[in-house]
Amino acid sequence: MALSMLSGDEQGIVLFQLYNVFDPRLAVDFSSVSHEVWEPTRALLQQLRADHKAAAALGHKAGMRSCKEMREAKEIKWMGKALSETDLATLGTLGSVLPALERLELLDSPTRVLRTHWGMLRLAERLGAGALQALTYFATNFVRVGNAGASALAAALDRGALPQLKELYLGNAAIGDVGLMGLASALRWRPTLERLILWRNPFGDKGIAALVAPPPPQVAPSPPTRLLAKLKELDLEDTHVTDAGCAVLAAALDSGALPDLTRLELGNIPASAAAKAAVYAARGNLVHNASGSGSDSDSY
Repeated sequence: MALSMLSGDEQGIVLFQLYNVFDPRLAVDFSSVSHEVWEPTRALLQQLRADHKAAAALGHKAGMRSCKEMREAKEIKWMGKALSETDLATLGTLGSVLPALERLELLDSPTRVLRTHWGMLRLAERLGAGALQALTYFATNFVRVGNAGASALAAALDRGALPQLKELYLGNAAIGDVGLMGLASALRWRPTLERLILWRNPFGDKGIAALVAPPPPQVAPSPPTRLLAKLKELDLEDTHVTDAGCAVLAAALDSGALPDLTRLELGNIPASAAAKAAVYAARGNLVHNASGSGSDSDSY
């Protein structure tokens, strides 16, 4: 048989092309054509079976009745499911086989937010180039991302994951200055980003400066690009931004950064009322939640 004439490495390459955790039948059929093919591909086939089982279990947690339903889903929402690190790592590996997914929400319970959680790091580490290619909306709430998770997400974006991302919600995610400084480099030139929700994170002036006023590049971009050019909404409520951070933000707005921004939330931050007023004065069309708390982000 022609297939049995292939070397073990060549058979592995063919099986890898058939590797689909949602539909392993083709790979199984290929591996079963003869003993000469089955023996060198056995280890990879065993891994495929394990991955298929993990993907099916993850889909079940999301309320999916079958792998086919998960593969074709446009929206996946886990609410209060207490996803484990292993679950989120599995989700990361599925990024290349969820071509229809447009909205992904990972929402945990406020009673669990303080637990140590490295799941977002594991998820981001496994998102390769082109992963989640149709995703426009990614939201976490009460899920501990942390500085390490934010940096890993930045690396995934730099690799080409989530190329169509328009809305990013990282509420109450334990992201400090270090995390936002790492994430900022991946976000500020994103051509599609329209909403960035960062409420109730412990970053301050250094983080916001990295996002809106990075140092000029050593080589000027050509053609010139504008910082966060499509961003319409930025939520910084309940963060640690002070008067100094507000001054940086006001200067950035005055210089033309964030040209499409129309909504900016600065409620419940340490900055003075005068400093916040100066930010809004820098861009006359900005609107915000007048009460300074309880904005729309509470529902994210």
